[in-house]
Amino acid sequence: MASLKLTIELVPSTSWYANMRKVMSQWDWDVLRKKIYADYGHKCGICGATGRLDCHELWEYDDQEQMQTLRGFIALCDLCHHVKHIGLARILADEGKISMEDIIAHFLQVNGCEYPDYFNHAHSSWATWEKRSKHDWQVDLGDYADLVSKV
Repeated sequence: MASLKLTIELVPSTSWYANMRKVMSQWDWDVLRKKIYADYGHKCGICGATGRLDCHELWEYDDQEQMQTLRGFIALCDLCHHVKHIGLARILADEGKISMEDIIAHFLQVNGCEYPDYFNHAHSSWATWEKRSKHDWQVDLGDYADLVSKV
């Protein structure tokens, strides 16, 4: 199968809740996320949907050095964002707040693939997550380090 346009990105459990929104002032975060939305023409950067958007951090992982580096941001619709954070999506689905069937259907539609492709990708993503979650990661905010609140 060709490379996937929409992928699952599971953050190692040892890095949960470590994100830019938490280390920036609310005002600075709002300025940043609105800039990202504008940069993407107020459309999802993956599927092109309009409407409510989320600002998603793009991380790169160096498994050898256990270094997690922030590479940028992307505007995502709710469905694409739920695919990226499929673990949280499963929790929300179990609480009856969202539909896993809709999220998986979105993955299949965006990627033009079949359910076995989703299953294999999800299985591989969870295996990577499990391996990465055994380590404490160093976080490099890269070009965005100066956005951290000095308060």
